[in-house]
Amino acid sequence: MSAPHLPKVAGIDPEVPVSTQTAAPLREIPAAPGAFIQDRLAGWVSDLTTLHELTERLASTATLDAALNELLHAGAALVGARRGLLVLERAGTTTPSTTLGLGLGPADLGHLETVERSATALGRVLDGPPDAADARDGIATPDLLGDQDLDPRHREVATRLGYAASYALPLASEAAGRLGGAVWFYDEPGEPSEKQRHLVGLYARYATEHLARLTELERARADIATVAEELLPSRLPCIPGVRLAARHRTGPQGGGDWYDALPLPDHALGLAVGSVGGSGPSAMAAMGRLRASLRAYAVMEGEDPVAVLSDLELLLRLTEPARTATALFAYCEPAARKVVLAGAGHTPPLVLGDRRCEYVETTLSAPLGMLACWEAPSVEFSPAPGETVLLYTDGLLRRTGDAMDRAFARLHSAAASVPKADRHDPAAVTDHVLRAMLPDGLDRSDSTEDVVVLAAHFD
Repeated sequence: MSAPHLPKVAGIDPEVPVSTQTAAPLREIPAAPGAFIQDRLAGWVSDLTTLHELTERLASTATLDAALNELLHAGAALVGARRGLLVLERAGTTTPSTTLGLGLGPADLGHLETVERSATALGRVLDGPPDAADARDGIATPDLLGDQDLDPRHREVATRLGYAASYALPLASEAAGRLGGAVWFYDEPGEPSEKQRHLVGLYARYATEHLARLTELERARADIATVAEELLPSRLPCIPGVRLAARHRTGPQGGGDWYDALPLPDHALGLAVGSVGGSGPSAMAAMGRLRASLRAYAVMEGEDPVAVLSDLELLLRLTEPARTATALFAYCEPAARKVVLAGAGHTPPLVLGDRRCEYVETTLSAPLGMLACWEAPSVEFSPAPGETVLLYTDGLLRRTGDAMDRAFARLHSAAASVPKADRHDPAAVTDHVLRAMLPDGLDRSDSTEDVVVLAAHFD
């Protein structure tokens, strides 16, 4: 016979034994198991945020030099270093290597170059096999001066420059290959942590892809600039009684602005500027055809600028009906100080001298290709001895960012401000006008506008 169950009281089972020990009071609340995970997650989020900010800054760079500087600074911040050195050299190309220092002057770079390349971590990163572990993970030298096998010259240079440790990393990725390497220097013995190595490795691989794109872009821009220069006069002619100067800048995509100066029979001179609509190789090719055609028409009937532009209009309309262009042609007789010009939708020349600075009043006309037949009356004027005639394309005006009326006023003010001592030098006049119009410089990389300025000074 089984024993009867005792009744339950308030849900307590009397069969459960009750401890006779009194539990100690709880003085500390143990950390929740998720706190450690939360700390790790917070650290990862912080690291990813830092990496995102640095890559965003790198992606905003538009030139190779700016990207290299940004890479050096960001890498130093990620590995905790103060100074660094970067070498960019792509295998299989004839492009000379680029060396850039952070916190290192020209003399410091010269000292580093005296160390045998194979004796440095950067040299081993640059010259080692692409699939070696060093090529992936980098080379840390935590105590240079304590390394008994260190090259004596390297020890001497490290002592002179005051660095005691280094970390070298290749600039490589699967798509771009190896573009170069970077090394950061520590003032005291040490090396980056595993987390720092991981972050700078991720950043370096992204930077390599960005550098590869910028390298290809700059190579393409250089090729475009070379082609554009070949399509323009290689030198300006020497004609008694007149001196010439020209400045030209082609946009990064290649444009259609051009100029020309050619000797004509009877010691005359033909001056021309123009612009073809559009940009890129197509516009550059059209510009070359237009300039060559104008030279031919100028030799045959240059004394009549209206006939030259009429022939050019007919040619453009028949051969490239979808193309528009502007042009201005001036027939100059320096001995007689006589200039006859005609323009097709082009900006008027500016005459600068000791007694005047004014635009030449030209008849309004449509650009080439806009009408079934183009013809506008020519304009004749006589530059006084010592005066300079300035021809230019509208890219000079658009580069200012002002409205056209304000840009014309700005150009007039720039020409009027040329010092008297420089007014007899066409090159000095051109440079002064460009500095006044474009304070950031003619070669500003973020501008897409072509610029042409041609100056003729009459003695």
